[in-house]
Amino acid sequence: MKLLGNVFLAFHLVAAVLAAPGPLDSTLWKRADSVTVSLPCGTIIGSSSTVETFNGIPYADPPVGPLRLKPPKKLSRDLRTFDATGIAAQCPQMPDAPDAALPANATTGQEDCLTVSVQRPKGTKPSDGLPVLFWIYGGGFEFGSTQTFDAGNMIEFAAAQNQKFIFVAVNYRVAGFGFLGGIEILRDGSANLGLLDQRLGLEWVADNIASFGGDPEKVTIWGQSAGAISVFDQMLLFDGNATYNGKSLFRGAIMNSGSATPTDPVDCPKAQVVYDTVVERAGCSGTQDTLDCLRGLPYETFFEASNSLPRLLSYSSLALSYLPRPDGRVLTDSPDVLAREGRYHAVPMIMGDQEDEGTIFSFFQTNLTSTEALVDYLSKYFLSHANESQITQFVNTYSPESPAGSPFRTGDFNEYYSDVYHTGRGFKRLAALLGDTVFTLARRLSIEAMVEAKPDVPVWSYLNSFQHSILPFNYSGTAHGSDVVMMFSGTGHPARSSRTYYFNFLHNLDPNVGVGVGGNGGFLPWPKWTENKKLLWIQEQHNTLLEDNFRAESYWYMKENTEFRYF
Repeated sequence: MKLLGNVFLAFHLVAAVLAAPGPLDSTLWKRADSVTVSLPCGTIIGSSSTVETFNGIPYADPPVGPLRLKPPKKLSRDLRTFDATGIAAQCPQMPDAPDAALPANATTGQEDCLTVSVQRPKGTKPSDGLPVLFWIYGGGFEFGSTQTFDAGNMIEFAAAQNQKFIFVAVNYRVAGFGFLGGIEILRDGSANLGLLDQRLGLEWVADNIASFGGDPEKVTIWGQSAGAISVFDQMLLFDGNATYNGKSLFRGAIMNSGSATPTDPVDCPKAQVVYDTVVERAGCSGTQDTLDCLRGLPYETFFEASNSLPRLLSYSSLALSYLPRPDGRVLTDSPDVLAREGRYHAVPMIMGDQEDEGTIFSFFQTNLTSTEALVDYLSKYFLSHANESQITQFVNTYSPESPAGSPFRTGDFNEYYSDVYHTGRGFKRLAALLGDTVFTLARRLSIEAMVEAKPDVPVWSYLNSFQHSILPFNYSGTAHGSDVVMMFSGTGHPARSSRTYYFNFLHNLDPNVGVGVGGNGGFLPWPKWTENKKLLWIQEQHNTLLEDNFRAESYWYMKENTEFRYF
């Protein structure tokens, strides 16, 4: 049975989290025709197939040597003639496997990685002025890159219904290279580097996208998971200042599975432990300036040291080692506080989740089969500001009975710990709790706070359940990350309707204005969340509306107990 469980686990983790349309095939692009775009910094050579693709265009100086663990610097060199027909290099990647010593030659990615990739409809001219979809990938702020996202299928879909657009994906630093914390980082002014990378990528778009046929005043930022949290944070950066050269860097925002993450400061005890662990593992403990020592290390040494912390797909799960934290300048306060106080760039937004967000993060905790064990786990890894009584009360808002847990609406099926390890029920309870607190109910809290602060901001929200029909034959349900493959390469109803809503929003800042909605193709009109607090419920064969009031007891406990800071 353990073998069967491992097969299930491997399949679902790969399918739901790590799977994406796949890296761009360099041999394919070599066979394609070339296309050029002239920029002030040089001539960019791309590939022309069914779409035109320009991969790995630098937007910043390489963050190496003394620039390691420093805010990005705008590209200072002339690119002259730049070949963008290959595959963009990944930034250094934290291994996604469960915690273990790194095997030999485990380093992946490279520090010189701050690039953008651009895709557009074939034959686009500089005068076309198309709207721009700016993609920020997920990966728990630990891994991810632009090379696994090919928007060609989406671009062709949009062009077929006269909704052409430009797609831009940004590479940003992750893990210890992009989100290291600690008092030393705070004093150096080098916190939240990955967010600053994203912001500099947006400035590159403002400066250059017109040459590709895009309109820099019609940019929508879109992200999934850590990318969605990044989109939320981009709205909050510098207390909501999203202007560059007197103009807004983006006019709309889309967040798939991510919103506000209530977070302690960059010099909090947890972040300091991470910094001190990296310093010790790197052999810099005895040096006068530990941060300077980290900058001077060989790449492989710093890579190994920064990746010696717990990882996303492990027992500690969503208790992330690396993530954005308030530093008083880039993020002036915790994201939930900034949202409540209205210190954000208020643009029309779409925000939603998968029905079973927590399942893939709950496969590794097979001993959490009692309330006492779950309370102890949450106290140790997540809720350091709450006492045992508070955590127990919160846990008890989630029934230990299987029909109440996630995958939702599956009765007594899908109890992974019991089915595979025979340790007892608990998987579905933990999956429901983690999915709600980090994603689904956190979304509701985020929208409510933003709307209370700025009642006129337009918000649409959704819930994806398009994989529910394959139950009870898997433990993931409609899992976190399952929407990525659906959006980028899907062909069924969920992909067609979701894309139509998104492209309407991209063009008109309203998912109902454009083609395919409200009688123009049969898709259901999508009301604003503020009208009646209803979600668009996307299912396998149709869409409907759903009251956004489920699991109300857990929601109200989270709202009334602000010390529930998971990060």
